[in-house]
Amino acid sequence: MTEAVFRETTAEPRTQAVPLSHLSLELGHLYMEDFEAGPEHLSRHFTRVRPWAEAARAFAADRAGGRRARISTCFLIDDYFTRFASPAEVVPMLLAEAERAGLAVDYLARESACAVSGKTPVAEAVAARIVEEPPPGSHGNRPPAAQTGWLANGVRSPAVRAPQAMRRAAAWEPPRETAARRHSVFLDVELWNETPDGERLWSCPFLAAVWQLARLGLLRHQGEPVFDPQPHTGAFPDDWDDLPPLVRLSARADPFAAYRTCSVLPSRFLPVEHAVRVVLDQTDVDRDALRQVAERSAGEGVPVPGPVADRVSYVFCEET
Repeated sequence: MTEAVFRETTAEPRTQAVPLSHLSLELGHLYMEDFEAGPEHLSRHFTRVRPWAEAARAFAADRAGGRRARISTCFLIDDYFTRFASPAEVVPMLLAEAERAGLAVDYLARESACAVSGKTPVAEAVAARIVEEPPPGSHGNRPPAAQTGWLANGVRSPAVRAPQAMRRAAAWEPPRETAARRHSVFLDVELWNETPDGERLWSCPFLAAVWQLARLGLLRHQGEPVFDPQPHTGAFPDDWDDLPPLVRLSARADPFAAYRTCSVLPSRFLPVEHAVRVVLDQTDVDRDALRQVAERSAGEGVPVPGPVADRVSYVFCEET
């Protein structure tokens, strides 16, 4: 006779851990017009990025406390808002100009994968985890972000309504940032809008927030990592849909995900990344994934900030 052993499926650990570097260093996030400008434009971009990338590497090495710092580099290509050329044309040019500037790209990602990766509706899943912070004194008279597609970091200025007969109009009130320090920097972020045929079009700031969560190793779908780097073999395809969501270009690269991220970006991205922080501050990140990162970092003696947004850093350099 054999004895059958039964276990509750909920008793089994479901959230798969991912390997982690100390730093995920983003070398760029460019759009169609940047690639259309040609190799010279890309060359100028990477030439400006290099000194800041080297400074970020040095800082990460110092933070590692004498041990070898695990640092991976990545690059995000926008194939979501506009499809242009092909991977076979764009990627070799990109990698060649990075190498000419003394930089190596370990991982290449498609921005469309931040919306849908394979069959996983990534952006939709992250949007479902948004928990709006109720500003002090609010009365719930504003529809939630899940309905409006807008997320704020404070109290919006109330709409001024036409006065009824024999009544005075309500006085105008300014918007207020919830965590203001002396003065408010209020921001209202559009998460998505709808196309004429009713399809949801995710905004650049929201997809960038998803991208940061992926780089921090905090995205899961049914316990599985959303972004699984696929090794590059052979030639790059002629169609963007045939390129994996995340490609590992170097077999010796450190892990894609990391305890912290740093992005070296043109200065035009500053307002976008401000919006990213607003989204991250109000996203209920997978608790098991957070616990895994906390345990791993504690075991290595590498302190990681509690707030997810504080694990993200930037260098905004001049435009090319």
